[in-house]
Amino acid sequence: MNTQDFSLSRRTLLQTTGALVIAFNAGGVGTALAQAAGAVKPPLHPTEMDSWIAIAPDGSVTIFFGKIDGGQGTDVAIAQIVAEEMDISVSRINVIMGDTALTCNQGGASGSTGVAQGGAALRQAGAEARRMLVERAAIAWGVAPERLSVNDGVITIAGDPRSMTCAALIGGKYFNDKIAWNNQYGNALGLTAKAKPKTPDQYRVVGTSAPRADVRGKVFAYRPYVTDIKVEGMLHGRMIRPENASSVPVAVDEASIRHIPGAQVVHKNDFLGVVAPKEWDAIRAARDLKVTWSAPVDVFPGDAGIYDHLRASTVTKRQVTTDKGAVEAAFAGAARIVEAEYEWPYQSHASMAGGCAIADVRGDRATVWTGTQKPHYAAEGAAAILKLPLENVHGIWVQGPGSYGRNDAGDALMDACVLSQTLGRPVRVQYMRHEGTGWDPKGPPSVHKARAALDAAGNMIALEFTSRGMSRNDTDTNESEPKDTLAGQLLGMTGERLVNFGSPEGAYEFPVARIAWETVPTLLAKASPLRTTHLRDPIGPQVHFGSESFMDEVAEAAGVDPIEFRLKFITRPRDVAALKAVAEKAGWKPGPAGTRRGRRGDIVTGQGVAYASRGGTIVAMIAEVEVNMRTGQVYARKFTVAQDCGLVINPGTMRTVIEGNVVQGLSRTLHEEVKFDRRGVKSVDWLTYPILDITEAPETVDIVLLDHPEIPPTGAGEATIRILAAAVSNAVFEATGKRIRRGPLTPERVRGALA
Repeated sequence: MNTQDFSLSRRTLLQTTGALVIAFNAGGVGTALAQAAGAVKPPLHPTEMDSWIAIAPDGSVTIFFGKIDGGQGTDVAIAQIVAEEMDISVSRINVIMGDTALTCNQGGASGSTGVAQGGAALRQAGAEARRMLVERAAIAWGVAPERLSVNDGVITIAGDPRSMTCAALIGGKYFNDKIAWNNQYGNALGLTAKAKPKTPDQYRVVGTSAPRADVRGKVFAYRPYVTDIKVEGMLHGRMIRPENASSVPVAVDEASIRHIPGAQVVHKNDFLGVVAPKEWDAIRAARDLKVTWSAPVDVFPGDAGIYDHLRASTVTKRQVTTDKGAVEAAFAGAARIVEAEYEWPYQSHASMAGGCAIADVRGDRATVWTGTQKPHYAAEGAAAILKLPLENVHGIWVQGPGSYGRNDAGDALMDACVLSQTLGRPVRVQYMRHEGTGWDPKGPPSVHKARAALDAAGNMIALEFTSRGMSRNDTDTNESEPKDTLAGQLLGMTGERLVNFGSPEGAYEFPVARIAWETVPTLLAKASPLRTTHLRDPIGPQVHFGSESFMDEVAEAAGVDPIEFRLKFITRPRDVAALKAVAEKAGWKPGPAGTRRGRRGDIVTGQGVAYASRGGTIVAMIAEVEVNMRTGQVYARKFTVAQDCGLVINPGTMRTVIEGNVVQGLSRTLHEEVKFDRRGVKSVDWLTYPILDITEAPETVDIVLLDHPEIPPTGAGEATIRILAAAVSNAVFEATGKRIRRGPLTPERVRGALA
């Protein structure tokens, strides 16, 4: 299996995509069918079968997938799905992803929809391709299609020695046939056809752990990243950002970089960048350029004041997601009320390198290379900022240095577009480390206020939970509009901002409850280093840090085991099964708070549990931690995860996805917090924005996959990360007896709680 082969020759690529007609002799029937097949590829459109699948003369199959794989193996799952439906070996599959000239817009990578929605469309396309091939063979042989079967690309007739390969039928040619489409682009793109996909009892490929094809190329450095792309005549660009976020360039002394060979300045409105033929010279030009900035203004409250700012700010939108029963009456008659507030900081994507993009704008046409999650939408944004027709912009996705939400890849692309169009040369923009953490769009800060009413017997009779934060969509995530990028805003492009946050998700059924979210205004409307947007599982970790920590607090107040307490309010059998499975796997010792506490010298230990659902995926987790009572250091030694996301396509890849969630989630839980003062962001490198290092990674991640082949897959890329902070926090409380309600759980914060 080769899911994204960047080493393909021009000849092989043309053959694979069907653009080169190959003469071959498969005997009378094969020759006749090859001649009947179309020699001209239909236009790229969801209703064309040739927009989804191509069969080469050697029998290999190319899938044209309009999403991308951000390093989780989504492409492998797609290859398995199509191999299953077409009855060919998965080793014959090649997946082309995110090229706007070759793939339909399926929304890129977002919302863990790669398999759940993107896979559903390709499953139907694969099934329909097989039906078409069988039908054509049946017509050629003059037999009923029901008599034919396919095995690894070979079509045979029951009780008849004749056979024919799919390659002989159509290899190197086009289907020239239609498939029905739901008239929606993006994540919702769906296909329907005459073919009926297989039922789970027929699966032979789906459910197996086919290996990933990208690891070797990454380890041995022959698989290119977007940073490796080179275009003839390319210039290297660097952006000039202000030290103080509110400042704009008033005067630029271009003479200050005349000593640097080929260095040029591009200054339009408040957009300011430099280019040079050599990358080091571009770095020098960015360092040496003398700029006079406007007087700075205090626009931020500073990280120490952000939570008070959130509480005091005017609410721009409030949405009640659950309103059940007489809430005020229940609290008025309560024997006891439990209250708490939880706080979560700004967090950076902190991709392993700053954003990078290449733009080659030539007159009324442009080609762009980007590491974004959403190349089709990025191409739309490029067309908009360049004022070109969308059909004149070719977007090519290449693996970037990071993903999981709206990071700085979209900003780098827009900067490259402006520089390239201005200079009439291809330009590669590479952000530096201080831009990658300092200026990327960030996960929003938030406060979460909770209270519960208990009766005289300790039963919870009512719950109220309200989250408040910056909008998670203040910077929209699909990059199709320049107003959502730094370049667009610096050039004066403005527009309405999206206002959105969110509430806890799960199967809890409380007798009386009011659950709501609220948003407050962004701190700086234009080109801000504290723009807020989607970070992996948008607002999931912070919301559930609050809600699942509070479930533990109420369980403690009621004197009840935390898992037993949760099960009182969960009615769905699959959710119950997940909690019970994780408890059994982790060796959970039932009992109230303190039951699972241990100590050896300065080290105390404890277990903590958390549970939630996400888009139909159910996840339960138990964290086992060690806390040094002297230093405040938290070491999360072991995690046990039970996950139910319906049908599991590839168990091996699923486990690595969960492990990746655990590591990234643990980093956000223990370390990640954007520091800023009243004028700018101070987290600009790995010292000022530390992340988890290998010595802090957990020893063990035990995983229970609750496979339900009868249920369509619901996505696994983000569910695990949403409850990790709560599970760790609950384990720290169990170990120390002290509740920490502000993330991240740094040693300083833990020591403060212990004191």
